Amino acid sequence: MEGGLAELGTWLTDVPQLRGRVDRVERGGVPAGAMGPAADALVAVLEPGGVAAAFAGALVAWVQTRRSSHTISVTRPDGTRITISSRQARALSPQEAADLAERLARPPRDGADSPDSPTT
Repeated sequence: MEGGLAELGTWLTDVPQLRGRVDRVERGGVPAGAMGPAADALVAVLEPGGVAAAFAGALVAWVQTRRSSHTISVTRPDGTRITISSRQARALSPQEAADLAERLARPPRDGADSPDSPTT
C-alpha cells in the first residue's frame, strides 16, 4: 500500500475491534501479496453496531489528523457512497465529527443517504 492508504490501513488495524476485518484490494482483482499493480482500496468487513461504530470513529479521527489533503470514499454494500475530505473534516466541531461518525456507522434508511452523497 502506498502513502495515505498504507497509513489508513495501519490506523484501522490498530483499533482492536477492527483487527482481522480490514484488508487491501488490488486493482484488477489481483490478490494482496501477488505480483501486480499497487493497492487501490481498503475493504472492511463490518456488522452493524460496535464494529461499525469503531470503524466510523477511527476513520473520522484519521481523516481529521491528516496535514495533507486526503479524500476518502466509503461505499456501503447497498452502493451508498459517502465522501470525506480531510481539509473539510479538520474544520468540524467535535459534535459535527461525532455526527459524521454516527452517519457512517448507521445503515441508510428512508433515502437519508443517497449514492455519492458528499459528507464534508
